[in-house]
Amino acid sequence: MLGQLGVVPDDVRPPDIDETPGRSELPRPYCSRMAREKVAVVTADDNDVVLCADTTVALGRRIMGKPADATEARAFLTLLSGRRHRVITAVAVRKGDQIWERDVVSTVRMKVLADGEIAGYLATDDWRGKAGGYGIQGPAGALIPWISGSFSAIVGLPLAETAGLLQAAGVKVWT
Repeated sequence: MLGQLGVVPDDVRPPDIDETPGRSELPRPYCSRMAREKVAVVTADDNDVVLCADTTVALGRRIMGKPADATEARAFLTLLSGRRHRVITAVAVRKGDQIWERDVVSTVRMKVLADGEIAGYLATDDWRGKAGGYGIQGPAGALIPWISGSFSAIVGLPLAETAGLLQAAGVKVWT
């Protein structure tokens, strides 16, 4: 997605952090905390720009992370079936000791899912590693008739906001 901004990273270093939500932690603060913690643990020189993001699916106050297995993915999809939910993506950019942050909240409606649709989607394995057990940019896009907000944020990186954060850190976009 960074390529859409004309940005090519020099390196990709996945941060290793504990992504367990705190007791009674709400989805939006949780997502922002994850992005901040990720950007803080990446080793980089003072002149390097580090970008990290986190995406969380929230049904009310419930945080729906990445399902551990197909059974949990089925449970998530069953809960989301026919309902609106929020997708929160937080982005943090760090250069030296300075951190810039933004989060974007979008609303997504999933159609009412028949058991066969859930089974068919699960068989694609596209749910693996996806918050809420689905990725709108893949086969699950056929299950989403309506969104309000940022499509790129739902995918996992809000491009408009990310461009602004990178520019604030001195990165040229679209050059």
